[in-house]
Amino acid sequence: MKRYLHAGKKQNGGLGFQVFTEDELNEIHRATLEVLEHTGLFFDDEEALEVLDGGGAVIDKKNRVAKFPSSVVEDAIDSAPSKILLAGRNPKHDYVMERNRVGFTNFGEGVYINDLYTGEHRETTKADVAASALIADYLSEIDVYERAVGAGDMPPQTVQLHNAEAWLPNTSKHGFMGSGNGYLTKKIVDMAAAIAGGRDKLRERPIISFLTCPVSPLKFIKDSCEIIMETARAGLAINVLSMAMAGGSSPVTLAGTLVDHNAEVLGGLVLSQSTCKGAKFIYGSSTTAMDLRLATASVGSPECALINAAVAQMSTYYLLPSWVAGG
Repeated sequence: MKRYLHAGKKQNGGLGFQVFTEDELNEIHRATLEVLEHTGLFFDDEEALEVLDGGGAVIDKKNRVAKFPSSVVEDAIDSAPSKILLAGRNPKHDYVMERNRVGFTNFGEGVYINDLYTGEHRETTKADVAASALIADYLSEIDVYERAVGAGDMPPQTVQLHNAEAWLPNTSKHGFMGSGNGYLTKKIVDMAAAIAGGRDKLRERPIISFLTCPVSPLKFIKDSCEIIMETARAGLAINVLSMAMAGGSSPVTLAGTLVDHNAEVLGGLVLSQSTCKGAKFIYGSSTTAMDLRLATASVGSPECALINAAVAQMSTYYLLPSWVAGG
């Protein structure tokens, strides 16, 4: 029996790496609260600003900036669940996210592929999305599936619907995907509910979760706001995954980048909890350093590993489930 099936049983979870001391974590938290209260976050969505206003944030409607008293932030942290069930269509693939449980997923989202049969380096297709889900379903090392590639042969306005149609029937594991915007999120939730046996069944055994990314530094575009609010209302988990780049869109220092990263993720958390208290939330990260020579994200670098080890430590500090990029 897999270790993660023993829900509620405290385990070490494997190798531990403490980037910061408890005092340093406290300092990052306090610095983040200062940013959230005095600088705030930009939310490019009227409904999100209204929801945040109702949740206790201070709203500057003209500039679309929300500022958060520390009590509002800490209340949101307290109300989010520390344990989340990621149900598979087959219950043997159920995965529980909680403290000191380490699982693995595939990388996403690739937009080009080396064709196995022709050797051609080409744009990915809807058929590739389906095939990637089948591969992840087979691999015992993969605990949950993230949409690995995109349907580049489908219209951009509806591509996420095609992505969902391709992967949902082809894995019996829990799946994550970015859904594009609020309207498409609703439609994808309807698709998942049809598979699960209705919206109530989907809430009880959620077979899908969603991802969205803030725009660093300190900005949520309209689409991200809609996705966060719709998933909260549907009773499904949202992974707010910052992709800040140290030395580019965030400070060059590890601690400074973590403050920026932390402010963005906690801002998404407040929006989620203001929409629906107790909404399922995952503290996400694909934050890394910018390659100053190529002006690209240095994925797979030592800095990426350090930052995301620190992010995992921050999520544990908040008692929130985490999703972080590998080194």
